[in-house]
Amino acid sequence: MLTKNQARIFFLGGTVLFFLIFLGLSWHSIAKEVPKQTHEENLTEAVVRGKEIWDKNNCMGCHTILGEGAYYAPELTKVFERKGEQYIKTVLTSKEPWQPNGRKMVAYGMSDKDASDVVEFFKWIGNMGLNGFPPEPDLRDKVPTK
Repeated sequence: MLTKNQARIFFLGGTVLFFLIFLGLSWHSIAKEVPKQTHEENLTEAVVRGKEIWDKNNCMGCHTILGEGAYYAPELTKVFERKGEQYIKTVLTSKEPWQPNGRKMVAYGMSDKDASDVVEFFKWIGNMGLNGFPPEPDLRDKVPTK
């Protein structure tokens, strides 16, 4: 049985030890792992401009990217992989509101350069090391059997 003083020392020592472990792991993640997974070396001016356009137009008000944002419109983390450059540019440069599946997409009427910058941003996001995000849907249960 521990005395009151020994219990206090044990508690404080454990708290300090695990706090230091937490700080070490946080530093390791931020300083070592995040740059490897995000491929910071591939950041270009076009990617940065695409992110600024994304933010300026409040795209997260409807879409999610990397799991963050609203759930009204589709997740766009791997949109370049799914739809391709021309599809994305067509949607972004359209002067008419677009209504896929009953959901209305704002007609941004972007210039070709702005749309290209957003595409570059989507390419960069899609090439990040995402540890399997977004997950592939399990379609085995959805296929009808005879």
